[in-house]
Amino acid sequence: MAELSVVAQDRSELGHGVSLSEAFKTWLRVAGLSFGGPAGQIAVMHRILVEEKRWVSEQRFLHALNYCMLLPGPEAQQLATYIGWLMHRTLGGIIAGGLFVVPGIVAIMTLSYVYAGWGNVPVIVALFFGLKAAVLAIVVEALVRIGKRALKNRMMIALAAIAFVGIFFFNVPFPIIVFGAAIIGFVAGMMGLAEFEVSAGHGADKGKPAVVDDMLGEGIPEHARPTVARALAVSAVWLALWLIPVIALLVTLGSANVFSQIAVFFSKMAVVTFGGAYAVLAYVAQQAVEHYGWLKPGEMLDGLGMAETTPGPLIMVLQFVGFMAAYRDPGSLAPMMAGTLGGLLATWVTFTPAFSGFSSGRRSSRSCAATRRSTPRFPPSPRRWWAWC
Repeated sequence: MAELSVVAQDRSELGHGVSLSEAFKTWLRVAGLSFGGPAGQIAVMHRILVEEKRWVSEQRFLHALNYCMLLPGPEAQQLATYIGWLMHRTLGGIIAGGLFVVPGIVAIMTLSYVYAGWGNVPVIVALFFGLKAAVLAIVVEALVRIGKRALKNRMMIALAAIAFVGIFFFNVPFPIIVFGAAIIGFVAGMMGLAEFEVSAGHGADKGKPAVVDDMLGEGIPEHARPTVARALAVSAVWLALWLIPVIALLVTLGSANVFSQIAVFFSKMAVVTFGGAYAVLAYVAQQAVEHYGWLKPGEMLDGLGMAETTPGPLIMVLQFVGFMAAYRDPGSLAPMMAGTLGGLLATWVTFTPAFSGFSSGRRSSRSCAATRRSTPRFPPSPRRWWAWC
């Protein structure tokens, strides 16, 4: 009875009827279908969360995605974490973000065992070859559908074309493309150009309001209201979970040990992966092959093939790199055991920092209805979510 009363209270406070168990099943489904790198994953979330479940509106989804693209780490996972946190506080964010990577962890680890033990097995190679065609279709369909919704006039289409030319033909770094487009949009908005005006509010979609937009109403739920104390507490917890294992490995094993190298190297990668995996994979491949000698030439492409054709973020390829690094330098451990620990360590230091951005979800006696009556309309954005928890 006590648990039922807590669930009923949570639903009243959050202002929606989506239970945590229903959210768990939905995020598990999203995770299981998240093939094809960021484009495919974002398309899956859009189809399920925006079109099917109506948890979040079109405007809010694209708005949140824009901000997640500017944050270090995998943008698709951060988008899932943000929406999960907004709906069900800290537990919801951990469930959404955690489930997003669990299928990829299992799949990449299994394929790493096969790769380390038997190399390129013809059956596995054939399986990947067949999956690539389906994944390509998913990615192309996702780009077309989201592009039609996001590129609403000729000016936006022109900016998208310029960005594509800059990335594809001139190898302009991804952060420069993103921040350049942001500056253009800011200046054009200040000048009052109609092409850069956005529709009022996040809930501008037709029909019944989306769950999150209806929940926010005219104010911010208590768990989404920023406080300095909450921000410091949450940041301290997640930074400790991230950095204490790294420091412990350095102190006990020394900086020359392969596990210490994995912890330090992939920790650095976690804070510079603006725009997701594409921005750093070339550098990771270069360091893993030429500097550390963890991989042989061509093996990074095999790892990318695994990551592209399995569910989860493309950055999961780092687990394969960590696995092979420890497998080839196991020390006193059995090679497979060392590889398992190396892969999990690379995954831990890569994804843990991405969770440090959402609120601790402090319980409040005030309901959302009371918040709506006392607080002017000001829905939280991922920018404030990251900066304030």
